Amino acid sequence: MAVRKPAAREAGDMIAPPEPDLTPDEMLRRAVAMRQNLRERQDKTEAHGSILPETNAEFIKAGFYRIVQPRRFGGYEFDMVSFVRVMMEIARGCPSSGWVLALTAGHPLILSVFGDEAQFGAYGTDGEFRCPAVGTPAMMTPVEGGWRCNGAWDYASGCDMATHLLGGAMRIGPDGQPVHMHVLLKRGEFSIVDNWQMIGMQGTGSKRVIADNLLLPAHRVVDWTIWQTPPARDMTNLLLTNPLYHGRKSAFLIGEATAVAIGIARGALDLFEEIMAKPQRFGGGTGTRAELTEYQEYWGLARAWIDTAENAMLQVARDYTEHCRAWVEDGVPFADEADRAMILVEQHCVKLAWEATDLLFTSAGTSSGRRDSKIARHFRDLAVLRTHGTMRYMRTATNAARLHFGMAPLSPL
Repeated sequence: MAVRKPAAREAGDMIAPPEPDLTPDEMLRRAVAMRQNLRERQDKTEAHGSILPETNAEFIKAGFYRIVQPRRFGGYEFDMVSFVRVMMEIARGCPSSGWVLALTAGHPLILSVFGDEAQFGAYGTDGEFRCPAVGTPAMMTPVEGGWRCNGAWDYASGCDMATHLLGGAMRIGPDGQPVHMHVLLKRGEFSIVDNWQMIGMQGTGSKRVIADNLLLPAHRVVDWTIWQTPPARDMTNLLLTNPLYHGRKSAFLIGEATAVAIGIARGALDLFEEIMAKPQRFGGGTGTRAELTEYQEYWGLARAWIDTAENAMLQVARDYTEHCRAWVEDGVPFADEADRAMILVEQHCVKLAWEATDLLFTSAGTSSGRRDSKIARHFRDLAVLRTHGTMRYMRTATNAARLHFGMAPLSPL
């Protein structure tokens, strides 16, 4: 069965962003203003098992899903630093909501690898694009005019409120070897199975999505995986000229999770500060915990670790931006070694965020281990975040060293 090709959009078509004069500072202010409401909704979000509809509506209204979306397609086309700052603030209020936002709002960078027709189709006439990206490959079979897709992807964070899905795929090449691919699915083309039963990140709705004998047009399939340099394209004849869309993708994508981890730790510090304001009863003392040297040390050390992680992550965002610019404007290759070096810093930012959160949780007292404890939720959520396959820094450290000394890496990350 052939796949019917939709009518092409005109290259001059543009979608105006909802607020053409919106600035990164104003967007960050909106994220900060949401923090308390997000914190108060944590219990409800966890019970709901996915981002709350009212939270999603607020994110849409604030423009958060459009932070790095191309301006010609209704986005604001802000830089990675702006993206990271907003994600940190949202996760500071609600880890699950921050995770869903970060792991959907950043994926215009993956869509930029696809051709113009796929981008016009995805953004439509209104620019609404909320898109999980999942890596477990589905199997692809060529058909006339396109591809037949069969498979399932686990851990599709935000699939309940998604407009699209970007999934890893695989075909068998002429030499019998697998060829990595990416596919773009519309919301009505996949089903959802709720298999997300975790001790943490319960409100992310990171469920399984399934494509069952789905026929896809050729323009929504591309030979590529996020660990590789994007396909070579004529830079003089592109819809998207911002260098952000033409660099390697992995350091940006791992930066999504890193920003959330730092925000979770900062939120734990907020909660610990509230605990410090309570009366101290241990050992018959008087006054608040904030007056005790022991708790001052806990708070000070945790803050130093979190500040270090945040500043390092923001520097990675600046470095990433410069690597993209140098590649597009000066022809300086965005090297695999540079990519791994940034990823390794991001992984250690997560490690610092975890050490801070662990210290705060274990120092807050046994009552903080209650089921309804918010600081316990930050602890559990960050514990689960650290299980993500991209957080294995020893593997990345080895590969970064091998690349530096002229040897091939042992694995994609």
